[in-house]
Amino acid sequence: QVQLVESGGGLVQAGGSLRLSCAASGRTFSTYTMAWFRQAPGKEREFVAGISWSGDNTYYADSVKGQFTISRDGAKNTVYLQMNSLKPEDTAVYYCAARTNYGVRYSPAMYNLWGQGTQVTVSP
Repeated sequence: QVQLVESGGGLVQAGGSLRLSCAASGRTFSTYTMAWFRQAPGKEREFVAGISWSGDNTYYADSVKGQFTISRDGAKNTVYLQMNSLKPEDTAVYYCAARTNYGVRYSPAMYNLWGQGTQVTVSP
């Protein structure tokens, strides 16, 4: 069973950058579709970015296109989310998620593995 552990969150000023990491244990990481979601207080969990098992295909929420970049390193069993030009509205707990089926999906219900989350706070 793959376990996911996020890191890299923190407090940053608006306009700053952060890189989140999601380290996965387990030999089958390379076959998992991976994604990042976020959840702000009082809001539903929302899709941020996803990447295919091969890394060839990436998908982004409209709200972060051109601002965030998702990538994966198979040798390190790690998925990254590079976040630039951060805004206060990006403040949320960010979760790494994995699904064993093929294809990125935008619904959190389609993912069967989750990390514990990492807090990202962007100050004005």
